[in-house]
Amino acid sequence: MSYVALYRRYRPKNFSEIIGQKAIIQTLSNALLTNRVSHAYLFCGQRGTGKTTIARLFAKSINCENRQKNEFEPCNKCESCIEINEGRSLDLIEIDAASNRGIDEIRNLKEGIRFAPVKSKYKVFIIDEVHMLTKEAFNALLKTLEEPPAHAIFILATTEPEKLPSTIISRTQRFDFKKLTINEIIERLTFLAKAEKIKITPDALKEIALSAEGSLRDAESLLDQIISLGYKEINLEILEDVLGHLNFEKTSQFINYLLNKDVKNALIFIDQIYQDGIDLINFSATLLKLLRQILLLKVNPQIAEIIKEEFTDDQFEKIKQFAQNFTINELEKIIDSLMRIKERIKYSPIATLPLEMIVINFCQNENKNSKGE
Repeated sequence: MSYVALYRRYRPKNFSEIIGQKAIIQTLSNALLTNRVSHAYLFCGQRGTGKTTIARLFAKSINCENRQKNEFEPCNKCESCIEINEGRSLDLIEIDAASNRGIDEIRNLKEGIRFAPVKSKYKVFIIDEVHMLTKEAFNALLKTLEEPPAHAIFILATTEPEKLPSTIISRTQRFDFKKLTINEIIERLTFLAKAEKIKITPDALKEIALSAEGSLRDAESLLDQIISLGYKEINLEILEDVLGHLNFEKTSQFINYLLNKDVKNALIFIDQIYQDGIDLINFSATLLKLLRQILLLKVNPQIAEIIKEEFTDDQFEKIKQFAQNFTINELEKIIDSLMRIKERIKYSPIATLPLEMIVINFCQNENKNSKGE
């Protein structure tokens, strides 16, 4: 039997199981309760925020055979719900616009729309990454959205709504999905770890949540990757070994070398993490993110409460100390250099050289400036 990924195995079957997106769920549930379901919806937001999951749930609730008038949750017991849960419903059609983006595919879709649902009340079409459609395909889809049959409901999902024609957007109800917070992702990861009987430390959970950058699916995939290696107890050290990431303490140690213009130890540090198998591009991205937060706190101390959510109390104290001791000019210089480092590392004949040059240029120039040279 083939392995099923965590995010598929534990995909929510009810709206109550969804993490985050409360405003969107409230609006959709009200539409179900009042029977005011639109013929077309547009779900916008970055990957892993629940667009497709909520689209499937909405389709399931619409066609649930046992859902009562004052209810919005699907029963998950009727034939329609079971077929959708098992991915074999003939009345729920999912289309990946990234690989079916031409006018011929939309014409075939239009032909299929004309036919009544096989078993259900509605035939629901979920078009994922809809921004990938060609201009001609959009024109063909527009006509369908303008005059859809009563049995058809469209849910368009996209990570890039700005690429959609305004004519398409104007014929849909638009919902903008927010990035999930660190605490929301940790809540879900904790549930999954318990379900899989895996012990994981709070700092490891937080590190996975931070690495996901607001995408629940990315966080679930990271956890799945670690579990698949056979670990039953996961801590921060294991996480670093598996993902090639450095923890806050080690990254802040490197920042401290920069602050003190300690070229020798900074270069030793770079060589050591490279020998340990740490991905230098990942390290540079982690470093860039941390320096950005230090700069933001330096420029505007009032955002401290927002930044604090991503750190422990001890870690945040270090962030504040860095913000006090670095100048804005220093932070701007190092951040500007790191923003261009990805391609340089990728094509450099010596992987450590681009990062080493940033350290040398930053520390030597600052030392010259402090001496008035």
